[in-house]
Amino acid sequence: MNPAMNSDFVIVGSGINSLVCAALLARKGYRVRVLERNDRPGGCIRTEECTLPGFVHDMLSCWHPLFVTSPGYAELKPELERHGLRYCNTDAPTAVLLPDGRHFILRTSREKNVAAMNALCPGDGDRYAAATAAFERQLDMTFAMLGANLWSWATARTFAAHAARHGVGAVLEFARHGLQSARPWLDSTFESDLLRACFAPWTLHAGVGPDDAGSAVMAQIIPWTLEAVGAPVVAGGGEGLVRALRQLIESGGGDIVLNADAARITVRDGVACGVVTATGVEHGANRGVICSVTPGQLYGRLLPQDLVSPQVAGSARKFRHGRAGMQIHLALGEPPRWTDPELGRVALMHLVDGPDGVSRAVNEAECGLLPARGTISLGQPAALDPGRVPAGRGQLWIQLLELPAQIKGDAAGQIAIPPDGRWTDAVREAYADRIVDRICAQLPGLKESILARRVLSPADLEHINMNLVGGDPYGGACGLDQMLVWRPMAGLRNFKTPVRGLFHIGASTHPGPGLGAGSGYALAARL
Repeated sequence: MNPAMNSDFVIVGSGINSLVCAALLARKGYRVRVLERNDRPGGCIRTEECTLPGFVHDMLSCWHPLFVTSPGYAELKPELERHGLRYCNTDAPTAVLLPDGRHFILRTSREKNVAAMNALCPGDGDRYAAATAAFERQLDMTFAMLGANLWSWATARTFAAHAARHGVGAVLEFARHGLQSARPWLDSTFESDLLRACFAPWTLHAGVGPDDAGSAVMAQIIPWTLEAVGAPVVAGGGEGLVRALRQLIESGGGDIVLNADAARITVRDGVACGVVTATGVEHGANRGVICSVTPGQLYGRLLPQDLVSPQVAGSARKFRHGRAGMQIHLALGEPPRWTDPELGRVALMHLVDGPDGVSRAVNEAECGLLPARGTISLGQPAALDPGRVPAGRGQLWIQLLELPAQIKGDAAGQIAIPPDGRWTDAVREAYADRIVDRICAQLPGLKESILARRVLSPADLEHINMNLVGGDPYGGACGLDQMLVWRPMAGLRNFKTPVRGLFHIGASTHPGPGLGAGSGYALAARL
């Protein structure tokens, strides 16, 4: 399509929700145009040789268990595979490593996990099996709540049917557990501090901490997913998924326009009918405009302000962004040499001081401090996909999820903070040194093996993707008051906005962050 030709739908942003939405609409015969302000599509799926030639790093997101279990993948899988998408996996998706060297590996076998837990602490495996069985009996309601079309008769029928089969008490118990923080659930399920430490950090990957309301569900559902499907990575890097989705869009007559920074949504007679870019080019839309952006961008920048009511404008201003993240990528002269070789097969492990350590680091970050001992998410994608590094080499993917966007101080009292609290290059590298030194203390020979590293601070993350406001990797804080029917704000249902023909998807909308493409899939199905 050329710039002057109207599309059926124009989509702003090219993250996973936009690409899945566009691919599904294109399959149904709609002309779809995706506008991306950067020089490449993919949003938080970004693959680069960012350290040394021959070392392929997933710069931001890396692991795809939520995508391979999503309805979008189920529907598009055959075509994506025809366009070259292939996943690599392991039967050891996650592990925890404590400072004293004790570790536990969670595998893709319920039977093996239960046996290993009971061997570690008699009864822990049995309690885990019972808790997981109870969780699985409520999956219909869990998926209804986390499904994209929260406001629907189908959701209401799911809860009514569950109450009819199991009693109202079962629904109330589901609600109670849904409000519970992870700490009491961990304490009542596991006597072993090692097992509590294995599950607690997964709350961070849902944008909450182990003491936040609702975190108990996240401490269960993410490890449950890993146990079920592993921690798959795209062969050759996540851009393989982006490339396959782009080919699906283009084969359906759509296109992706790069370096196209959306500046204004065109509204005529109360209906969204196009998008004007910063260069003045208007991309017309016959059926609708879809925006995968933050509420602040949509209601504070893209829409004409006379079309935004004071109530909506106020809600958009109050939309909170969460703690910041950081990425560290290491190119290694050899594969990691763990004391236990089995750790070398793990996709993503946590180096942590236990649930109290996670809670302490979250609290320090919330107070504006650089945590003294933050939780380290340490990934080994080359263990699953050896082609990401030259023969005989290695790499580490490191993510930190407990950092302040604006720094008030250093909890350890070691790093000098600029008076304005900005993330400077010096602060970024000094904090990365702290993290790498901790890893070196537990991974023999690592310091001598490091050939190069690349660090992305919260400021760098926002520079790469403007949806990561302040370095928040989850499109907005994920506390209960800003999830479910309150995401992005109360009163807006199923991706609709106050403007006809304008729809809002992405991590800032229900069901929230992650690579499940829930909002993009659900909106495409509705349209």
